[in-house]
Amino acid sequence: MSLFIDGRTSQNASTANSIAIPILVIDTPQLFGQIGLNAFDATGIPRVIMTGTMSVQLPLALVGITITVVRGTLPTDPIVYSATTTFNLSVLAPQVITFTAADYNPPVTPLLVYTAFVSSNLLGTIRVGPENFNGILIADE
Repeated sequence: MSLFIDGRTSQNASTANSIAIPILVIDTPQLFGQIGLNAFDATGIPRVIMTGTMSVQLPLALVGITITVVRGTLPTDPIVYSATTTFNLSVLAPQVITFTAADYNPPVTPLLVYTAFVSSNLLGTIRVGPENFNGILIADE
């Protein structure tokens, strides 16, 4: 049986086109969400399940967008999820990217921190919203 331990949401932008944050350096991760899950009461085998949404406006070129989730606060911390989506030249409207990630049996500390980053391989990509990052911690007893 699984027991709910904690759940958090990082909401950077709630609606479409509510922000305009350019990605200024190619292939350099930009933070768009961070959660800290209270694991103080976790017993058994813990699992963290994360979901997220982020939207970008693309330049008129072939572009790859990478979403990376790490256990920690820095892009160099242990990666628990990474995916790259490539959009073609015909895409003009903002693109919504959604993802689901999981971290099975992470080392239990009083606070488990997860950070979501986005990067682009082309200048001119703009983060436009919405952006959110959610996570829950459950434990199997």
